[in-house]
Amino acid sequence: MSDLVFGLDTFGDVPEGDSGALVSDATAIRQVVEEAVLADEIGVDVLALGEHHRPEFAISTPETVLAGIATRTSRIRLASGVTVLSSDDPVRVFQRFATVDALSNGRAEVILGRGSFTESFPLFGYDLSDYDVLFEEKIELFAKLLEEKPVTWSGTTRAALDNADVFPKTESGRLTTWVGVGGSPQSVVRTARYGFPLMIAIIGGAPDRFAPYVDLYRRAAAQFGTTAHPVGMHSPGFIADTDEEARELHWPRYRVIRDRIGAQRGWPPVRREEYEREIAHGSLYIGSPETVARRIAAAVQALDVGRFDLIYTSGSMPTGPRLRAVELYGTKVIPMVRDILAG
Repeated sequence: MSDLVFGLDTFGDVPEGDSGALVSDATAIRQVVEEAVLADEIGVDVLALGEHHRPEFAISTPETVLAGIATRTSRIRLASGVTVLSSDDPVRVFQRFATVDALSNGRAEVILGRGSFTESFPLFGYDLSDYDVLFEEKIELFAKLLEEKPVTWSGTTRAALDNADVFPKTESGRLTTWVGVGGSPQSVVRTARYGFPLMIAIIGGAPDRFAPYVDLYRRAAAQFGTTAHPVGMHSPGFIADTDEEARELHWPRYRVIRDRIGAQRGWPPVRREEYEREIAHGSLYIGSPETVARRIAAAVQALDVGRFDLIYTSGSMPTGPRLRAVELYGTKVIPMVRDILAG
C-alpha cells in the first residue's frame, strides 16, 4: 500500500508549559504551527485541524491557522478535521478554503461534518432542533459551490442565491472535499450520494466494527453512480520512545479531558482497565513506534482504508513530548506501517 496516506490531526489542545501551567491559547496555536512545520519536513502527508469552541482547545477557525501554516510549509496537505458546516455559511467556508488553497499552492482540503460537539450552534444562533436540516441543506449548497460556476439555490436555513458567482476560484477548479462521519448510516449514504470521500471518526471500540460502513459507502456509491473514493479513518493516539513512557504521559491527561467531557454527556469516569483495553483491542493507538505501527497496520487491513489520521494531541500534553510524537510518527511509524503492509 505505497499509496496509503498518513495524516496527523489536532484540535489545538492547550498544552502545559515548562512551569506545568497551561499556556495561553495564542501559544497553543503557535505550537500547532511548529508541529506542522516539523510534520512537513519529515514526510507526513496531511495535517488536519478540528474546529472547537471549548476552553480545552485553541483552534476555532482551522482555516485561519492553516493559512499561516501554508506560508511555512511546502508539501503537506492542509485540511480541516472537521469544519462544522451546520453552524457556518457554505459560501464563506468555500471562500476561506479556496484562499488557503491559493496560499498553499493547491494543498487545501476541507472535511465537512455535523460536529460531535454542539457549542457552535448557540454561539452562532442556530437551533439544535434544526440539526439535520441544517447539514442537509448546507451540504447541498456546498456541492454546488464546488463546481465554481454561478449558483442558484434556495432553502430554509439561509438566504437564496440567484446566479451568484463566488470568489476566489481555485487554480485546479476543484477544492478537495471530504465528509467526516461518526457512525450514522444515513450520513454514509449521503456522502456517497454526493460523491465525496468518506472520513470515519473511530474514537472507541474495535476498528473492524466499522467495516459495514465502508461496505455501505461503496455499495451506495455504486447505486448512485458516483465515485467510491478510498475511505479514510481517524483515531486518537500518542507515540513515545517506549510503551511505558507513552502510557504514563498520556493516561493522566487523557483521563482529565475524557472525564470532563463525559460528565457533560452522562458517562461514568473512565477506568484504567478500560484505557488499557482500548490500547490493546480498541481505537487508542498508544505506545512505542513499533506498537503503534502494528496497530495501525492491522486497522488499515481490517477496514481496507486508503488514509489513516492519528489524533496526536490529548489534553494538556507538554510541548516537548508532542513534538517528539510528531517526529516518531513521521520518521518511524509511517515507514514501519508501509513495511508491514508490503510484507
